[in-house]
Amino acid sequence: MPISSRFFLRSIAGSALTLAAIAGAQTAAPAAPAQAAAPAAAAPAAAPSPLTTPAVTGPLSWLPPAIFDAGPLGKIAANGIVTGFGRWQDNPVPGDNTGQAALSNGQIFVQKADGKVQYFIQAGAYTLPALATPFLPTDKTVSDFYGPVPVAFVKLQAGKTTQLLLGALPTLMGAESTFTFQNMNIERGLLWNQENAVNRGIQLNQTLGKYFTASLSWNDGYYSNRYSWLSGSLTYTKGPHTLIFAGMGNAGQTKYQTAATPVQNNSTMYALIYTYTKGAWIVQPYYQYSNVPTNPAVGVADGASTNGGALLVSRAFKHGFSLPGRVEYITTSGSNAAGSVNLLFGPGSAGTSVTLTPTIQKAGFFVRSDLSWVHASSYTSGDVFGKIGTNPNQARAVAEIGFIFGDNIAK
Repeated sequence: MPISSRFFLRSIAGSALTLAAIAGAQTAAPAAPAQAAAPAAAAPAAAPSPLTTPAVTGPLSWLPPAIFDAGPLGKIAANGIVTGFGRWQDNPVPGDNTGQAALSNGQIFVQKADGKVQYFIQAGAYTLPALATPFLPTDKTVSDFYGPVPVAFVKLQAGKTTQLLLGALPTLMGAESTFTFQNMNIERGLLWNQENAVNRGIQLNQTLGKYFTASLSWNDGYYSNRYSWLSGSLTYTKGPHTLIFAGMGNAGQTKYQTAATPVQNNSTMYALIYTYTKGAWIVQPYYQYSNVPTNPAVGVADGASTNGGALLVSRAFKHGFSLPGRVEYITTSGSNAAGSVNLLFGPGSAGTSVTLTPTIQKAGFFVRSDLSWVHASSYTSGDVFGKIGTNPNQARAVAEIGFIFGDNIAK
């Protein structure tokens, strides 16, 4: 196949800014403060502020939530999004098409973000488009990956600086998040394809002094339902600067594989991510390393590793227009002669990608487009693009149009 084993499982088998959201701060951010009571019955209530969950990277901006009185459940906040997606590409692989279209998101987010006991529920339909992977219809994505409720957790505010989370959680790993609307670009990149996205387990968040926050999680890694993974992140934030170190690894081993649980489920991974955010600019370089060790017991006759780096930049202009871009390079070790596990375009291969995403947003309405190019090098014939997997290049043009719903729901 013209894709890595990770790509294969993401697609053919059925197919992770706020600054701290780079390492899964969807769940690591401190709880939103409780809303102040109105000083007098005649005084209008203050408009709610946008919530940090789900995290949305610039240039898209989340709307303040609609607040509903749920009686004994207290006041809950709700947001929603509906987006449509269309894609054209050259050199499609067998089973894929030159053009596709789908509902890319039809989701609602319900949460209680104050008090000692909080919760977050994300439900609906979604797609997970990524570079160098074939298109998977929305219904197949939902059924083969994380179901109609992909993220849902309870958060216990154990102290002023301590949180405990339990449920289906966004990963702590990586600079790009799971769903299209969360990221600078519509399609996730080559480095994202090595990462996990959603895991089930328990997570502890702790603020350490003025500048540091830490998260530690025991979970099922690549959605394996085998609770043998340990992951964590340490974040330093001062002014416009954020630096995150994230790591994760499997303390056990398993042969279990599905679309959401690839061979990387037996791996270790580390990332170092820096972000500068000031004014109209977001600048984010990061480095990522992963290793799938030799383990014949789980079908890995010869292990391999990846080394990759990326630079994501977004510049906002007037009238709601922004221009994000992403450049990536990733290499893999191993060889065909040694029977090494395939993590990209064949053992020992490398990949380069360039993506531009012109975006315009007016209130809750937005339109944006990805223009991308992927180039494979040192690849194995049959493991890249085109009808017989021998073309090292693929270009794509992607469009996404959508509506973000929030406080306007109740008006």
